[in-house]
Amino acid sequence: MAMTTYGDISQRTAAWAATEMLSHAEPILVLSKFGQSKPLPKNKADTVKFRRPVPFPVVTAPLQEGVTPTARQMQYEDVTVQIKQWGDVVEITDVVNDLAEDPVLSDATVNCGEQAAETIELQTWGALRAGTNVFYSNGASRSAVNTKISLAKQRAITRNLKGNRAKKVTSMVSASPNYATEPVDAAFIAFAHTDLEADIRDMEGFTPTEKYGSMKALPYEIGKVEDVRYVLSPVLTKWADAGATTSTMVSTTGTNADVYPVVYIGKEFYGLIPLKGKNSIKPSVINPDTKTKDDPLGQRGYVGWKTYFVAKILNEAWGARLEVAASNLA
Repeated sequence: MAMTTYGDISQRTAAWAATEMLSHAEPILVLSKFGQSKPLPKNKADTVKFRRPVPFPVVTAPLQEGVTPTARQMQYEDVTVQIKQWGDVVEITDVVNDLAEDPVLSDATVNCGEQAAETIELQTWGALRAGTNVFYSNGASRSAVNTKISLAKQRAITRNLKGNRAKKVTSMVSASPNYATEPVDAAFIAFAHTDLEADIRDMEGFTPTEKYGSMKALPYEIGKVEDVRYVLSPVLTKWADAGATTSTMVSTTGTNADVYPVVYIGKEFYGLIPLKGKNSIKPSVINPDTKTKDDPLGQRGYVGWKTYFVAKILNEAWGARLEVAASNLA
């Protein structure tokens, strides 16, 4: 069967499908708003380079009278990543198209947009939670974890980030379909699963978003503790039964604690090719009744999507992962 980018639909319908997919993807995206975005130009191979300047060392010797110091040159480091293609397709038969009372094309487009967003979000989460700068709520390994998040551990992490010269996040990708950014109030951002909401709200000094006053809440943000803002999503998965034995924490089997990663980030901790812009989701729609040599009666149609995406930690020291358990509220 001959496949083209937009199948047999018009450019106007194709643009509608792409916009519809993106609009339904947008509410699910959390992580993609705070990474260093680098859209991939067309026909530029399958690798992307994130380029960063090498910091200058501290000057430890005073200048000598009449002596010009040796000139220093700018140096850069490249972080190279290879993009991957993602996508899926749903089949619609001519019978459904002709007889079903449901808006099949519209519903399939909505579901594809949500599927695309969750796919990208999980790929980003997999990259972020694999960082090497790790802390534990208790013990010295994941298998020992069976206590909840604490202010003391948060302070240990922010001290670590500040000591590594991590800058606070001051912008995020805007909700428009462009690659624009919008300013946010400076803070470190912490991402975690929604199961941790009660424990985070119980932390000493927690301020909920409804008490922010003039400060604007981030998407899916529940509040802040000191200089950390907490953003939660049910997509940000845990490690089931990976912790120590427990009777008071969430456990999938009832014996060992489930371990939840909380990822704290500073500015430019990670980079990604975002699910944004007019060319980010390519819808593919072939209506039923389109006759081809593989489908001579035109009995099958398809709605699908594809995109290119990669997420990569750029500066390991500018982010950290805290592994915690979640209180069992049952």
